[in-house]
Amino acid sequence: MVNFLGKAYSKVDDKGRIVFPAVFKNAMYAAGVTDMRLLIKKDVYTNCLEVYTYAEWERQSEEIRSKLNPLNKAHAALWRKYTDGCVEVTPDERLGRLSIPKKLLEEIGVTKEVVFAGMGFKIEIWAEEERKAALISNEEFESIAEGLSK
Repeated sequence: MVNFLGKAYSKVDDKGRIVFPAVFKNAMYAAGVTDMRLLIKKDVYTNCLEVYTYAEWERQSEEIRSKLNPLNKAHAALWRKYTDGCVEVTPDERLGRLSIPKKLLEEIGVTKEVVFAGMGFKIEIWAEEERKAALISNEEFESIAEGLSK
């Protein structure tokens, strides 16, 4: 299993391509990942994109699907929303660029630069202003941390 940690910045070129940071590519190699396919989707709760290794995407998707009844209308709607806009990408061989559809980048407010944030099992892609706005305060962090320790 890959453990993505750290933060990196990348510029978006005219064709909507973004260089996939070496720190995350190296984490995949170190974990023995040979399938470089990535799954990118809009986060359900915030204005960022989530990036998963294809194996992690399959694992999580199966876990969610196993809890759903395809004949239940609400479950079908949830699955539709969860998978809406998912794209499979592979960093190009030469420069390691990712071609992310412009529509997805526009949805999260990206124009020229993105922030990649390693979140352990996934990577988030943000417009820097959106990421700053989404971070909780130190007080909120302490309160949640205290609640978890009880």
